Amino acid sequence: MADMRKVELPSGEQVPALGQGTWHMGEDRRRHADEVAALKLGIDLGMTLIDTAEMYASGGAEEMTREAIAGRRDEVFLVSKVLPSNASRAGVIRSCEASLRRLGTDRIDLYLLHWRGGVPLAETVGAFEALMRDGKIRHWGVSNFDTDDMEELLSVAGGDAVQTNQILYNLSSRGIEFDLVPWSDERGMPLMAYSPMNQGSLGRDRRLEAIAERHDATPTQIALAWVLRQKGVVAIPKAVRESHLRENLAVA
Repeated sequence: MADMRKVELPSGEQVPALGQGTWHMGEDRRRHADEVAALKLGIDLGMTLIDTAEMYASGGAEEMTREAIAGRRDEVFLVSKVLPSNASRAGVIRSCEASLRRLGTDRIDLYLLHWRGGVPLAETVGAFEALMRDGKIRHWGVSNFDTDDMEELLSVAGGDAVQTNQILYNLSSRGIEFDLVPWSDERGMPLMAYSPMNQGSLGRDRRLEAIAERHDATPTQIALAWVLRQKGVVAIPKAVRESHLRENLAVA
């Protein structure tokens, strides 16, 4: 397998440009074995960044991820998220410790605030800093922040330690190109794109079908390639079938 292209975080650490998402995983026990097997195969193929969250299946996705990374923790760059309702100093620490238990690990590589809530950013950042000092997380970031939110975050003490902003980005959702993408590029702030194929709907787009036919590819591969074309963007599609994992890898 060719080396996976990497994206550099502000800390200098490099992560795979193509990872694995777990949104909507862990919700149905009948799919459990297939989902665990898919994550394991993804790791085998080099998609070693795995993104999950306490919200996904109310912790079920984290528990499923635990099975997939068992015995292989050091191979994986693990991302999880705290809900804004838990974003107080004490709440963040409780949530992180609960996620660590579900994930069966002593650390999360990148811990994100899932979206902006009512808790002051300074309080959440303070909790992230405490978790880093205790070795429970290695880096922190945010998700679903717009440009104004990011500006405010950077004005908070310690806010400049943010490592990424995870956002919805695909061919059907391009609003961030007006301001957030150039703002992030100027500051060397990587973006992490979730739903890069718009939960599969772009695979049925007739315009993409025509492009894919010219390139001996599938429409979803074209959609994913479009997201990955940019330096500084990490894509985290969800895939359960082996064929889809291998299609995604071919794009990367």
